[in-house]
Amino acid sequence: MNKYIFHTSDISNKDFELMTSVFGADPEDKDGFYSLQSAKNIDLSVIREQLQCDVNILPDNFDGGQVRLLVTDMDSTLISIECIDEIADMLGIKSKVSAITEAAMRGELDFEASLMQRVALLKGLPVEQLQRVYDERLKLNPGAENLINYLHESGIKLALVSGGFTFFTDKLKDRLGLDYTLANTLGIENGCLTGNVDGDIIGAQSKAELLLKLSHDLGIEPHQVVAMGDGANDLLMMDIAGLSVAYHAKPTVQEQTHIQLNVAGLDAVIDVLKV
Repeated sequence: MNKYIFHTSDISNKDFELMTSVFGADPEDKDGFYSLQSAKNIDLSVIREQLQCDVNILPDNFDGGQVRLLVTDMDSTLISIECIDEIADMLGIKSKVSAITEAAMRGELDFEASLMQRVALLKGLPVEQLQRVYDERLKLNPGAENLINYLHESGIKLALVSGGFTFFTDKLKDRLGLDYTLANTLGIENGCLTGNVDGDIIGAQSKAELLLKLSHDLGIEPHQVVAMGDGANDLLMMDIAGLSVAYHAKPTVQEQTHIQLNVAGLDAVIDVLKV
């Protein structure tokens, strides 16, 4: 039997009848979302359009009650911006840098090489401009705080792993009480960015390795991990996890993940943990 989740609490009588007709089973109200089990294999793109909500099918071996770790990307996943693009805006070169960012997230460019190319363009920027980006532009995506609170209450560890920068992940760790973070360190000299990254580049492989390391350290199996992201450099870690979540992601990412969220906020992840 396939287990379907409807990430909405607003189901009209017409929608209820449609769901029953399409899936051959009545949806069950789960306090904020609906779920049902059906032997049918449904084209979810059609039903999503009809219901105007996120609809997903869970992997057969996934048990939300067994999840002990969630690993998430930062830029455009936990937060609404791409930090490097906003840093570039302080130099008046946002369009140039964001074009490279978009191509890298679609998987059209090597992430590590593209990151070095973008960081090089930031050379000479006073480091206090990073604080401006954090204070003025960095916003959590909808539902982020609800999700984080639920993880804390449920004893589920949260790791923030990013191809972005420690300047931002460190602040978010303190602010949100995150358990683990991993990101790139911007080179700074005489109060300005050097245009280099200090140490190894944190990219797709590093993200996957962190997921495996934390699983080992916590004494859990990868099927007890949820991985969430939006770009091509998240796919390696998402491929290892028991459940992969594409959040408002690039089409190439959505095609390779278990579930996708394009309408709901991040707290829709709570639904899959409750089922």
